[in-house]
Amino acid sequence: MLAGIRDASDLLRRLLDGGHSAIAGRLAGAFRRIGRAEPADDILRAMKAAGYDVRESDPFVPQQAFGVLSHAVAPIVGRLQAMWEASRRPVIAAFPDPPGLPRDRDAYLRAVDGIYRSDAYHSLSIEGYRVTADLVERVRLGNWSPESHEADRQSRDALAARGYWQAFQLVRETVGEVVAGGDPGGLVRAAHRNWYLELFQLFVAAGLIAASALAGYRSSAVFLRGSGHVPPRWETVRDAMPALFELLENETEPSARAVLGHWLFGYIHPYPDGNGRMARFLMNVMLASGGYPWTVIRVEDRDDYLATLDAASIGMDIEPFAGFVAQRVRWSLERLPMGT
Repeated sequence: MLAGIRDASDLLRRLLDGGHSAIAGRLAGAFRRIGRAEPADDILRAMKAAGYDVRESDPFVPQQAFGVLSHAVAPIVGRLQAMWEASRRPVIAAFPDPPGLPRDRDAYLRAVDGIYRSDAYHSLSIEGYRVTADLVERVRLGNWSPESHEADRQSRDALAARGYWQAFQLVRETVGEVVAGGDPGGLVRAAHRNWYLELFQLFVAAGLIAASALAGYRSSAVFLRGSGHVPPRWETVRDAMPALFELLENETEPSARAVLGHWLFGYIHPYPDGNGRMARFLMNVMLASGGYPWTVIRVEDRDDYLATLDAASIGMDIEPFAGFVAQRVRWSLERLPMGT
């Protein structure tokens, strides 16, 4: 039974909402015993992010042995592979040549730090949060006190800004590993769940959303306001996300990783919330793999940004989105130091 569970998200919803820390520890130990460290780690991280004290324990006796189940290839996997293959050449054609990994990695990361305030303001504003440059900076400097200021504890805008800052630090760590020569697809596969936890754990701590929001991939349908794209059924997400990461890991062109990774993350829409921020984080990690600078999608370009994504997701026409992102990358190349 455990071997047939593709992802820990559905288990985590019940564990989190019921506060079942002891059961969580046994399940984590069971997954690890059968050689599945990823769901074991996901259970431990999510429970701890929600404030539960979880002690991992192995429920099996030492002499028990386990086989491995094979899984049939789901239709969504073939669809994503075909979409990727049909779209990669127009993306590569639209992009400037990659600068290559920076010789001065510290300078590159300083440039990432320098862009943070602009990136946070625009990324959060695109999602409808009412943030200001002052709020973003106050949160960055640590002048944010949910323990003593009720407004900070209850304000969704302040919580979103703080969550973005915390997630950005983890994304920056991944960028550092990528510019040091690490595999970008594999690194994002390993790190993206932690980014998501950082975005939303403060909302759980404040009692504004249920603990089950930290469970991971969605377990219901989602509908995108103002968009004609309907994301795939939630049951397909558990097959779609590993397929996406495999495509990222096998892709050789940084521009294709960045544009198609962003597009298909949003196309799948794996999380109940935060997909836009997560897709832009992924895009920038993939841009770093080619030495391109961190690139901000501006809130004033929101309509064009979403329209080009719709053209890709509904009409299977990637060229408008590829051109949109390439234009923003060129702007960044002209203005931002990268340590090359």
